Amino acid sequence: MAGARRRSLLFLSALFVCLAAPLPSSGLTTDGLSLLALKTAISADPTQSLSSWAGSDRTPCYWAGVTCRRGRVVAVSLSGLSLSGYLPSELALLTSLQNLSLSHNNLSGFIPAQIGALTALVSLDLSFNSLSGAIPSEVGSLQELVHLDLSSNYLSGSLPPSIGNLPNLAGVLNLSCNRISGGIPAAYGSLPVAVSLDLQQNNLSGGIPQTGSLLNQGPTAFSGNPLLCGFPLKNPCQVSDGTLSGPVQNPILTPFSAETETKKKWSPAAVPVLVGVIAAAVVFVVLLHWLCRRRRGGGKEKPSKEKKVEEKREGQSGELFVPVDEGFGLELEELLRASAYVVGKSRTGIVYKVVVGRGSVVAVRRLSEGDDGAAGGDGGWRRRRDFEAEVAGISRVKHPNVVGLRAYYYAPDEKLLVYDYIPNGSLHGALHGGAASAPLPWAARLKIVQGAARGLAFIHECSSPRRFVHGNIKSSKILLDEDLNAFVSGFGLARLASSQTRKLSSSSVQLVSSGVAQKLPGSPSSSYLAPEARAGGGGSTQKGDVYAFGVVLMEALTGRPPGAAAELDGEELEVFVRRAFKEERALSEIVDSALLHEVHAKKQVLAVFHVALGCTEPDPDSRPRMRAVSQSLDRLGGPP
Repeated sequence: MAGARRRSLLFLSALFVCLAAPLPSSGLTTDGLSLLALKTAISADPTQSLSSWAGSDRTPCYWAGVTCRRGRVVAVSLSGLSLSGYLPSELALLTSLQNLSLSHNNLSGFIPAQIGALTALVSLDLSFNSLSGAIPSEVGSLQELVHLDLSSNYLSGSLPPSIGNLPNLAGVLNLSCNRISGGIPAAYGSLPVAVSLDLQQNNLSGGIPQTGSLLNQGPTAFSGNPLLCGFPLKNPCQVSDGTLSGPVQNPILTPFSAETETKKKWSPAAVPVLVGVIAAAVVFVVLLHWLCRRRRGGGKEKPSKEKKVEEKREGQSGELFVPVDEGFGLELEELLRASAYVVGKSRTGIVYKVVVGRGSVVAVRRLSEGDDGAAGGDGGWRRRRDFEAEVAGISRVKHPNVVGLRAYYYAPDEKLLVYDYIPNGSLHGALHGGAASAPLPWAARLKIVQGAARGLAFIHECSSPRRFVHGNIKSSKILLDEDLNAFVSGFGLARLASSQTRKLSSSSVQLVSSGVAQKLPGSPSSSYLAPEARAGGGGSTQKGDVYAFGVVLMEALTGRPPGAAAELDGEELEVFVRRAFKEERALSEIVDSALLHEVHAKKQVLAVFHVALGCTEPDPDSRPRMRAVSQSLDRLGGPP
C-alpha cells in the first residue's frame, strides 16, 4: 500500500512538472524538470545563484550548485545563498540524488513527505532555515543516509521513531534547536554507536531511554530540554510512588559496572558522583582547547613523518604525541577538535568516546595523575622516559583479543592514551545489564570467554622473561564488539596511573598493577582477588590473573555477580560454586537459569566449571598457566 501511494505521488509530481514547466523543444531531463520546480518554489534569490538554471538546456548538469554522474543529478548544494521559498514535493523525482545541502538559507514551510522517495540519499542538510511542521516519518525510509542535520529550524511535533532504524548514520545526527516535543523513542537506542546524537534546545520531556547507543551520549546531547530526566542528565526521573529513579547502569561504563551495584533509586551520594563526571567532561574539553591553543601558539616545529610525529621540548622535558601503531592516521589537532563524550571513570582516569570526522571513533583515556614537576628538571626528563618505557611495553601487546593502543600524548601535566573504541559494552553489562537485557546464549558466552582467555594468555606469554601481568581482570574489563568478540582492556593502566616518582627499569618493563589489593573486603572487585593478594602477599602476579579469570568464568556460567549476595547464601561466588560442587548439588541450582533450556550444552558447561575451579585453587602453585586455560577452553570447540 505504501509503495503504491509513493508511486502515485511520483506520477502526480511528474505530471505537475510536465504541465507547469516551460518545456523546451530539446527536451530537458526529468532531473532538470524537478530542479526547475525547485527554482519556481524559490521566491527570493538575492545573489542570482539560480540564474543559470534555464529550461532551454538539455541537461541540468552544468547548472550552478548541481553535480551529475552519468547524466543523473547526484548532488545539489545551495548552502548560504539567502534563498527564500519552500521545498517542493517534485524533489522526489531526483531518484539518484545522494547529497542535498540547503543549509543557511531562509526556506520555510514543511519538509515534504515525498522526501522519503530519495532512497539514494546519503547526506541531507537543511539546517539553519525556517522550516516548520513535523519531521516526516518517511525520513526513516532513507536507508543509505549517513548524515542528517535538521538543526536550527522551527520544526515541531514528535521525534519519528523510524529515524532510529537508519542503519548507516555516522558522525552527527543533529536535530537540535527546534521545537520538537514529546519523549525520545526507545528506537533511537538502535542507532549505530558511532553516531553522536544532538537533541539539545528542544521541548522534549520524560525519561531518556536507557538502551543501546543512547547510553553512549554525553549530557550535552540532551541539554536545553528542561522536562527531560535520567542519565546522563543530573535531574532524576520521578516514578509512580513519587521517589526519584537513578541512572540505569551503562554497560559501556566498564569502570563503574564492576565497582558499584545497579540501583533503582538515587542515593544522596549519587548526585555528586554524576555531577563530578559531567564536570570532568567540561574540564576535559576546556583542557583540550587549551592544549590546542598552546600548540598553535608556540608551534615552530612541523609534524614529521617519523614515529614521533609531534615533539616539543621545554628544556629536557617537553610534550609529544606518538602514534604507536603504523596504521594510525589521526593527528593530535584532529583529536583536539573532535567531539568528546564521557563513557567511563575509574581510579585510573576518565574515558572519552571521541568522534573524528565521519564515523572515525577512538577511545581516549585521560590518566589520573598529577604534574610531573618542573619542565626543565632532570626528574621530569626521567619520568618522561619511564612513561615512554611503560607505554612501549603496552604497545608491544598486539593481539586480536586485546584492545589495541594506537597513540599516546605526554606532557608534564597531562597524559592521554588513545585506543581502539570497542562499541558493544562489556561482559559485565551483557550479564548483569538488567531485566530489559536479553540473556546471552551459551554459544555467545563460550565464544567470549575463549577469546578473553586467548588475549590474557598472550599478555602473559608475549614478554621474555614472563613478567607481564594485567592485575585487574574482571568482567567489566572484557569488552565486546557487535559480533560479541572479546577484547581484554585495561592492561598496564594501574602502573601508568600510579606515581611516577618510583624508579622503573626501562630494559625489563614489568607492568604490575599496584594498589589492587586495597579494595574493600566484600566489594565486587575484591571478589576477583586471589587469597594471597587479600592477605597482602605483595603485588599482582600472573597466578593472580588466573584466579580472577576463574571468577569471570563462574560469573559467565552462573549469571551472578562475584560479590557476596543473598542468593549466594551470603557467600562470594567462588565460595558458593566450590561448596555446591563439593555437596554435589544439581547443576540447575548453580548454572544461570537462562541456560537451562540449552540441554545440548551440558557437557561444555560442566567442562568450563572444572576449568574455573582449577583457576581458583587456593594454592597459587596448583593453578594452571593462562596458556593451559586457553587451550582447555579452545578444545571445547564452538557451539554444540
